[in-house]
Amino acid sequence: MSTGRTGHAESIRIEYDPSQVTYGQLLKVFFSVAHNPTELNYQGPDEGTQYRSVIFYANPDQQRIAEAYVNQLNAARAYSHKIVTQIVPLQAFYPAEAYHQDYAVHNPLNPYIEVNDLPKLGQLRKRLPDLYADKR
Repeated sequence: MSTGRTGHAESIRIEYDPSQVTYGQLLKVFFSVAHNPTELNYQGPDEGTQYRSVIFYANPDQQRIAEAYVNQLNAARAYSHKIVTQIVPLQAFYPAEAYHQDYAVHNPLNPYIEVNDLPKLGQLRKRLPDLYADKR
């Protein structure tokens, strides 16, 4: 996948309990601390179509909510550039190899994690403390 020739996007599957966290709250985390939704084919130091900003929805309600959320952010000019996040139906999900699972938890001192991911966790803790839970 690292070559960008597969057409796939590096992504995560989120399984959640709607009685504990809403889809809207997940979108809030995605758009406020997870990444920059105005960057088309890169995130941080990673570049290529496999790093595009994308939401894969599982049903029409998720599609409607995600599209409304993006429209609301664009109308409010929440970012200095237009949001380029694609909102597309989920076709398939292919889990990464086992050593990629919970990578930050198992490799907290990895320089990539320290520079790119730990600051995002800090922002989540600061901006959305009710949605932050330390599972270590």
